[in-house]
Amino acid sequence: MALRVAIIGSGPTGIYTLKGLIGKSEPLEITIFESDAEPGKGTPYRPDLNDAAMLSNIASIELPPICETLTEWLRRQTDMELQHLGVERDAISEREFYPRVVLGEFLHAQFQQLLNAATANGHAIHLKARHRVADIELRADDIRLSVKALDDEPAEFGFDHVVMATGHDWPETTEVRPGYFISPWPAPLLKTIPPCNLGILGTSLSGIDALITVSTAHGAFMLDGLGDLQYEPLPGTEAFRATMMSRKGVLPEADFYCEIPYRPLTFCTEAAIENAIATRKLDLLDAIFDLFKQELVACDPDYAASIGLSLLTVETIAPAYFRARETNDPFAWAARNLAEADLNKKLKQTVEWRYAILRMHEVIAKAIPHLDADDLKRFHKHFKTVFIDDYATVPHESIRRLLALHRTGKLEIVALGNSSEIDNKSVERGAVVRTEGRELRFEAFIDATGQHELSARDIPFPTLVGQGVVRKAATKAAFSLDGAEQEIVRTGGIDLDDDFRLVFEDNLSNNLYCGSIAFLLHKLPFVQGITSARDIGEVISKAILKSNAPPLIIAQA
Repeated sequence: MALRVAIIGSGPTGIYTLKGLIGKSEPLEITIFESDAEPGKGTPYRPDLNDAAMLSNIASIELPPICETLTEWLRRQTDMELQHLGVERDAISEREFYPRVVLGEFLHAQFQQLLNAATANGHAIHLKARHRVADIELRADDIRLSVKALDDEPAEFGFDHVVMATGHDWPETTEVRPGYFISPWPAPLLKTIPPCNLGILGTSLSGIDALITVSTAHGAFMLDGLGDLQYEPLPGTEAFRATMMSRKGVLPEADFYCEIPYRPLTFCTEAAIENAIATRKLDLLDAIFDLFKQELVACDPDYAASIGLSLLTVETIAPAYFRARETNDPFAWAARNLAEADLNKKLKQTVEWRYAILRMHEVIAKAIPHLDADDLKRFHKHFKTVFIDDYATVPHESIRRLLALHRTGKLEIVALGNSSEIDNKSVERGAVVRTEGRELRFEAFIDATGQHELSARDIPFPTLVGQGVVRKAATKAAFSLDGAEQEIVRTGGIDLDDDFRLVFEDNLSNNLYCGSIAFLLHKLPFVQGITSARDIGEVISKAILKSNAPPLIIAQA
């Protein structure tokens, strides 16, 4: 009897898991449950949730191939299909950023190819669109799913392995009070915001996308006679003004050119990190920081000197890293940074300090699950933001749009500092933001701070929760100098093994895999994006195939 595998969700994580399962192995029976009507696009890339102006934050060259690369797929589309996607054939490039909906169409096409390949390789595939998994129950020999299709009564299915690949966790209702939106998605709802004073919490790409969506409802971005991007407001939209807010009040930097595949690191290597994990029990995070400093000095000594790196600690690196941007006008800084990034892209020139931090984040991530409770807290509070800012750069076009809006008098940036209050209850619409003696009133307000961490208590499957098998991630308490055995504390996220399976002691199936990004962020803080979906899918699919491999027979002499 073929092994029965269920994949909940057909976004990037589900797609890469499916890719890993459908090779020429023992036949599998794979059922894919997708709540949407069009499987294979993924929530962040669905056309009904996104505006055509929303850009993806991953260049084509960084997108892991599925059946083909994104550029290969684009180049074989007809001119009419490219026009529908809003892509110019001459502009197709490995270094280009495309709208989110383009990635959705690419993922959908790759998903269909995988389904065909699976059938050709002898696997049985059952695709169930518009089916929402309502509950999960672990049993001794299998896993029960309760699945609801549209208005039908829930039906029950049994599986040997189940993969939770539900991806982003976005609320079903976003305008929770008049003019107050707790998410930029679904984007079409933002088009209903009238010309008014708009507040946006968050300056990352999510916030930029929200702003651009509203802006294109009240005007258009056009090239002038010199080829510069300008914003042209529509008549009657004079009241439209936007304020983007964040704690630091800085904009993300423009995507920077770098060599791909990555050059090897010299000091902050996987071997050095593994050695630190094995030998530096009392001060693992500080040992990692020492490796970080050594690598940064070696790669870009001038930058290291400019921020005083030799005297910095885990607690002081972020203020030094952000100081120049925080003390300059955000739009002046953005204009200079964009010019630098444009030139470097043309010259294929790498800014070494940025490239070093980018490469190090993937290596340092391997040590985060090994930090004790105190160091894990220190990492999240102080050190993590440096890496996230470095890799969360945005398309050049996004910066050009922000500058165009600012030149037209439609956009400003506000730094909220460490203490601010958002009040949406004392006003009929929108919100009031109070910070450091200043009060800002907005007739519409969008929280665009992105995907938040979820923990064990947020699991949406009541029977699974009731079984007591979902627990917060286990973290060792801070080491004591007297050598006493460390106790285990539960700090957040979900307790998973190296194959993303739940960790528990009960005599139940342990073949439930959690590949849902929001539950992984606590111990794997950099697992956002399609490359992470590929990595998670590969690990889970290998674990499933390993369980299905025929037993090894050793011939007797």
